[in-house]
Amino acid sequence: MVKKSRKTKETDIDIELELYGKGSSDIDTGIGFFDHMLDAFARHSLIDLKVRCRGDLHIDAHHSVEDVGIVLGQALGEALYPAKGIERYGNATVVMDEASVSCDIDLSNRAYLVYDLPLNGTINGFELELVEEFFKSVAFNMPLNLHLTFNRGSNRHHIAEAAFKAFAVALRRAAAKNERIEIPSTKGVL
Repeated sequence: MVKKSRKTKETDIDIELELYGKGSSDIDTGIGFFDHMLDAFARHSLIDLKVRCRGDLHIDAHHSVEDVGIVLGQALGEALYPAKGIERYGNATVVMDEASVSCDIDLSNRAYLVYDLPLNGTINGFELELVEEFFKSVAFNMPLNLHLTFNRGSNRHHIAEAAFKAFAVALRRAAAKNERIEIPSTKGVL
């Protein structure tokens, strides 16, 4: 079990996660759509995840979404690094009706993000440009190499949810234990 917290003038966040859990979640950020995305992430990654965020939502959701990504990335990094006995690479394509999004991951302990999702506008007040901010925060604070690629689709909810689920499944596959792999790098360390 990893526990991480972050308190600033803008947010107060507590996260608990069990990397090799069952996918249970207890999410409360005050942002309904974001809670739904984090629940989908937990369920499909099989990570037990508890998130509490109190943020300056009277301004907007930006600080909360970005800071949850920071803390989640830090917690995942603590749970996974130094990487030993895991697959390291994972990918997944998730379809939701007409939408299809692919995710490729390298648990390299190096930060990189390729974000190719056509998300703009809002869903129930949630600014969809924050999806990129979330994934950027996770990728650079974990750190990991993360590529999210739009394949097709038109429904913004389906595209966003497919992205969170593809990330979840790719991460689950990359973190899968493999007793034949001691250290998944020619460098001898990640």
